[in-house]
Order: sequence, then C-alpha cells, then structure tokens
Amino acid sequence: QVQLVESGGGLVQTGGSLRLSCTASGSIFTIYTMGWYRQAPGQQRELVADISSRGIPKYADYVKGRFTISRDNVKKTVTLQMNSLGPEDTAVYYCTAGIFAATASTRNYWGQGTQVTVSS
Repeated sequence: QVQLVESGGGLVQTGGSLRLSCTASGSIFTIYTMGWYRQAPGQQRELVADISSRGIPKYADYVKGRFTISRDNVKKTVTLQMNSLGPEDTAVYYCTAGIFAATASTRNYWGQGTQVTVSS
C-alpha cells in the first residue's frame, strides 16, 4: 500500500518561513511528478508547485520567487520551502505524487494534508 505522509505545517507570522516535507512509502516502483497543492476554506484546491522526476520545477505565479520545491529520489521525498509567507498563503497543503506501484498501475496519490496558518 502506497502512502504519502506530510510534515512541517504550523503557525507562522507574516514574513516568516516554513518547510514542508512529504515522504512516499510502500510498494513503489517509480515516482513520477511530485507536487504540492493547497486548499483554503471555501476555495478550490490549487497547484502550488510540482517537480518532475528529472527535477524540473514548475510554480504557480503567486509563489514564484518565494517558494522552492525540491525532491530526493533516493529518499522518496519532496520538500517545499516557503519564504515571505503572507495571510493569503493560509491553507491546507497537500502532497501528491504520480506513482507506479506494485499494483501494476499508475495513479496519483495524495497525502492527508498539513495546515499552514500565517498570522498578520
């Protein structure tokens, strides 16, 4: 069974930083694109950033220059470094990954989400 487990959320003041991590575990053959989405109350889930298996990142316009995504293919982790946080970044952040697993199928898996709250 494949699982994605996130860590690193919390409460921070405006202008502060947080680092989110997500580790994949289970019967995994290949991990393709990994990424982070977020969902604020009453809003749709939206892409924050993702990174291909070759390490090519992609960012939403509203986080460019503030957030950095990285991955470690050996450790099966993806990390989101978030700097210059503002109240608008308050949301539940979800890790996702495209995984080819022992079930012999490929699909997107999701973590349980981690709360990020930025106080003004």
